[in-house]
Amino acid sequence: MGFTIALGGKGGSGKTTVAGLLIHHMIRKGMKPVLAIDADPNANLNDVLGVMLNGTLSDAREMMKKDVPPGMTKDVFMEMKMEQALVEGDGFDLIAMGMPEGPGCYCAANNLLSQLIDRLIGNYDYLVVDNEAGMEHFSRLTQKDIDLLVLVSDPSRRGLTAACRIAALVRVLPMKVKEILLVVNRLEKEPPSWPAEVVETFGPERIASLPSDPLLADFDMQGKPAVTLPEDAPIVKATARLFEQLIGL
Repeated sequence: MGFTIALGGKGGSGKTTVAGLLIHHMIRKGMKPVLAIDADPNANLNDVLGVMLNGTLSDAREMMKKDVPPGMTKDVFMEMKMEQALVEGDGFDLIAMGMPEGPGCYCAANNLLSQLIDRLIGNYDYLVVDNEAGMEHFSRLTQKDIDLLVLVSDPSRRGLTAACRIAALVRVLPMKVKEILLVVNRLEKEPPSWPAEVVETFGPERIASLPSDPLLADFDMQGKPAVTLPEDAPIVKATARLFEQLIGL
């Protein structure tokens, strides 16, 4: 198993954009191949990376209940569907988990997916997981070792409190997390100090920030992938510095 980075945080904090830009910098530095897993039901990491989805693993799970062709076993069917859902990019592959379980029993499908994901992960040197808000979705995966957990927050007190709560939750989950970093995103101005709860939870050396960048908002409105931002854009330069800090950790 290679190096694993997981991202979490309150919804709307911009963690998916941060995930995509980090993947971009990893590839530029030769840290590849990367497997990107979009574990957010509202899958849009592909938009940040500039690729199209071919389907999600939840689609395959739904189809397994009723669409397995005669003469094909369920495990072969699921493996075929997962290969179809895997999107190949430049230096990375992407797979989206899709929506969580609906009504009915999905035990067999979920067990098969867990086995397939574990086998897939073994083919990559680097894994980046973009989680939904909180950590519940990632904690359900059988792969529970995280080298670096990046919690992304907006500058609001509510967002920072949510990040602190997620950090506390992760520390009691049955998963190994080597390092936790807080990234305060869309910051207009660096504050003179961070709230005491934040400093106590993360430590001053594990708090980073990314600036608000109007060009990123423009790209988003125009449907342009964030990874195509110019290298001199404030958010791109700041993410490059963040990337170097992450490598230092």
